[in-house]
Amino acid sequence: MSVIEIDEELYLRMLSIEDAKELFRLTDNSRDYLREWLSWVDATKTVDDSRAFIEHTLQTYRTKKGCTAGIFYQGELVGAAGFNSFDWPNKIGYIGYWLAEGFQGKGIMSRVCHALTSYAFHELRLNKVTIRAAYENKKSRAIPERLGFVQEGQIRQAEWLYDHYVDHVVYGMLAHEWE
Repeated sequence: MSVIEIDEELYLRMLSIEDAKELFRLTDNSRDYLREWLSWVDATKTVDDSRAFIEHTLQTYRTKKGCTAGIFYQGELVGAAGFNSFDWPNKIGYIGYWLAEGFQGKGIMSRVCHALTSYAFHELRLNKVTIRAAYENKKSRAIPERLGFVQEGQIRQAEWLYDHYVDHVVYGMLAHEWE
């Protein structure tokens, strides 16, 4: 995946080192908003931290362990999404995503996750796509629900968020269900 054109105003593109400053600015400007559900926000303190994240995503892409891209809305970087990891023997992709606060409510993430799911089944030939979200994170959970993913279960105390554990709800979509 170098670029996935979603529609006339939205596309996904692999992040490059040149995006580090903009990615950090985006994160920093939405810090309080993102921190509620993302455990990495406090560790992102400088542009160098964003650069290290991008380097990590490029390495996981080269080794086919994951694939994270920037979300570009009307030409502007507004978040990130992709496959946090792949389970190649079982043909499963695990989608993760985040969107800056000012870009909520435009249908961006639903379109992004639809495109990623189609890419997983049609290009990567995966059998299953999974999305996990914190139980109380209603905005994040609405994405797989809107796309018709099946709620497969709940994992208790699945993630430590700063000072407490949160449960995760697991959603899945099978290739034959996507059509």
